[in-house]
Amino acid sequence: MKIAHFSDLHYSPERLAEADRCFAFAVDDAVQREARVAVISGDSTDHRLDAHSPALNALARRVHRLAEDMPVLMLQGTFSHEPPGTLSNFALMGDTYPVFIADRVQQVALVDDQFFASEGPLFSPLELDQVVRDMRPGVVFTCLPTVNKGNLAASVGAVAAGTELGDVLASYLAAAGRVNLQFRAAGIATVGVSHGTVNGCSTEHGVIMAGFDHEFSLGALFDAQCSAFMLGHIHKSQYWEREGRRVAYPGSIGRFHYGEEGDKGYLMWDVQTDAADSELVPTPSRQMVSIEFDGPPDMNKLAALAADTHDKFVRVRWQVDEEHRQLVDRDAIATLFAGSEGLKLEGRVLPVVRSRAQGISLESTVEGKVARWCELASVEAEPVVERLQLLDSGDAEAIAAAVLSRIDLMPDARSLAVAITDGVPVVQPAAPEPVAPMSADVPSVPPPLAWLTDDLFAAT
Repeated sequence: MKIAHFSDLHYSPERLAEADRCFAFAVDDAVQREARVAVISGDSTDHRLDAHSPALNALARRVHRLAEDMPVLMLQGTFSHEPPGTLSNFALMGDTYPVFIADRVQQVALVDDQFFASEGPLFSPLELDQVVRDMRPGVVFTCLPTVNKGNLAASVGAVAAGTELGDVLASYLAAAGRVNLQFRAAGIATVGVSHGTVNGCSTEHGVIMAGFDHEFSLGALFDAQCSAFMLGHIHKSQYWEREGRRVAYPGSIGRFHYGEEGDKGYLMWDVQTDAADSELVPTPSRQMVSIEFDGPPDMNKLAALAADTHDKFVRVRWQVDEEHRQLVDRDAIATLFAGSEGLKLEGRVLPVVRSRAQGISLESTVEGKVARWCELASVEAEPVVERLQLLDSGDAEAIAAAVLSRIDLMPDARSLAVAITDGVPVVQPAAPEPVAPMSADVPSVPPPLAWLTDDLFAAT
């Protein structure tokens, strides 16, 4: 049996363009592939929507389009995305085929394209006998919508709720497995549908979800003895297999956040009595463009890329040192990508790290500290200490005047003399001009002046 599995549509005013473009493509593709049933495993909306909202109207139209060609099962997702009661309206949107709302823990049989639900969480022995002997369904769904953790915490305590939720769900899935084995023995395909986190799954940003407070373990899901287990909530497509049976997330229908990994789409399932397979059908989701610079952003490169970023997410990353942070013009970058769907600027400023020379604090005099720095920096200490003493004992104006006068007397370039030898001109360097001696009243100051601006206490 072919089953089209959609999840995490997240219709809302903010995400309407992306959600509707991708879901419309998926609905048309599923119809063309002649799927027998459609399953939406939670989070059809992103938050509470007004009745007159264009997002709610668009979603209703797509569900109605599905119901023209196949039965539709919609599962209750996260309460913050789908407030309780939201999905009840979609039960009225059936057409040739019904739209069934799975908002409680139950089993549902698809009989002649109509849904028959269990009275309790599982088919009772009497209902089971009736379904197997008289109805002969094409498939039986085990539906496990989002569990209200608040209600569980109220009954078992907030601390225990995190871990006991997994135990409660595992117990239910094991009980469902005993019923599903009887369906499979009768040649009836079984499918699980739920919304939650599998311990060890990967998020759309590549984060592994490991912990004791997640709803499901893989062992518990396979204990349900379903040929296929269709999940929602995680936005990255992924699957696990055991003995031909499969557990899978289709991921979100579109790309709703920066940095989401992999293709977006829906799953086309081929479900048999004892095995299942699935194929991810990519949708025309929004692309993510990431541009990175090791230094200030290259505005020419950004300008060339900006022309092709309409309706795309753009992220520009760079790293610069503190001295060059002012070279980055954020406003100019934002102007370049004004036509993109969204822009995120992530600059990293590398601080200048200065380290003190080892042992310098043990010296009691400035001359000693300078000499210690010279030793560690492999610099001849005597000239530096001599200049330090000159600064300490000499007159500043006299020192400056002597330095400037010496600079004035230094020629810019040696002059050249031309001599004629045997009729051939020969260029000869002229004798250097004499340099006037410095006044005896002012101590001599050697030419190198870099020490005036260097950090005397930073190790190289």
